[in-house]
Amino acid sequence: MNYFSSDFKLGILGGGQLGKMLLFDTRKFDIQTYVLDPSDEAPSKIACNKFFKGDLMDYETVYNFGKQVDVLTFEIELVNLEALTQLENEGVKVYPSPKTLKGIQNKGIQKQFYTENNIPTAAFLRFESPEHLQKSVGNNEIIIPFVWKCTEFGYDGNGVKVIRQISDMDDLPNVECIAETMVPFKNELAVIVCRNPSGEIKTYPVVEMEFHPEANQVEYVICPARIDEKVAEKARAIALNVSERFNHVGLLAVEMFQTADDEILVNEVAPRPHNSGHYSIEASYTSQFENHLRAILDLPLGNTDSKVAGVMVNLVGAEGFSGDVVYENIETILGWDGVTPHIYGKKQTRPFRKMGHVTIANEDMQEARRIAEQVKNTIKVISGQ
Repeated sequence: MNYFSSDFKLGILGGGQLGKMLLFDTRKFDIQTYVLDPSDEAPSKIACNKFFKGDLMDYETVYNFGKQVDVLTFEIELVNLEALTQLENEGVKVYPSPKTLKGIQNKGIQKQFYTENNIPTAAFLRFESPEHLQKSVGNNEIIIPFVWKCTEFGYDGNGVKVIRQISDMDDLPNVECIAETMVPFKNELAVIVCRNPSGEIKTYPVVEMEFHPEANQVEYVICPARIDEKVAEKARAIALNVSERFNHVGLLAVEMFQTADDEILVNEVAPRPHNSGHYSIEASYTSQFENHLRAILDLPLGNTDSKVAGVMVNLVGAEGFSGDVVYENIETILGWDGVTPHIYGKKQTRPFRKMGHVTIANEDMQEARRIAEQVKNTIKVISGQ
């Protein structure tokens, strides 16, 4: 099939920042793109050929959108699975497949998948509601502290809470959830795996993630991770095994814990471009977005090696500010070597909302990390008066 400058149409479910960054590469290749998103102000709207407003969880909306394209992908997991399955049955290529997505969309099912496939992960129990969870705690079947996660609709630290005392369970939402044993880890790592339908597969280097203690979302992504080479090899091997078991096509971001004794435990996965791979736009030979595109179109995969060390810092809404966004001092960092800001195009800021990121590319990892700290302390994402 001729993908370039032709009648071929690529559909993307979700029009957020991941879609916007993916569209940069579709425009580079001159691939025709359709995007579906529930918001009129979706960041991807300015970069696609045709934009459609609609509910990603509505069967008819997703089905009718998908019938207009040749290949369908997504930048968010919360999409209607039944519609994707029907589209696939009718000949639309859907990547990653509905079968892969079904095993990932619900975190309870995802964790069970790891157990059934002998993939190392933290011990857990699944509950229909907080009420059932509280009974289990009362019967000493679960020991505090533990990590509570809702099984669906969680994102960017939402839907995750560390339970340190009984009262921490008082305000949990009434949804299905899992309770995970607290892992005594020393690093949070991630590996992005790229795979096309022909079976070609590559991994990006292991990255290290530093999290904000309150918001439970990534502040910095460091590539390569500052870990022993043997640990890195183990992490990449486990990520490849996870990819093989899910039989995914496209990108699969595998988030992991490195324990105190250097074991690797899989935390969770995302079958799409991922925050932990944003550094690759400037620091890698082939960005994660270009490789996702290459993979779903069954083209040869690009080189996943890094050209230089890369550190990414997330730009999130400052506490105490909501409303029309203002990026304070952003012009200052533009004068620094190897520093590239990416603004997502969201009009409204609120505390801890992801509004952009900045990549620091440098041959010296320590210097890149120092500049990243400086970037974080310089830019303020606030609202206008």
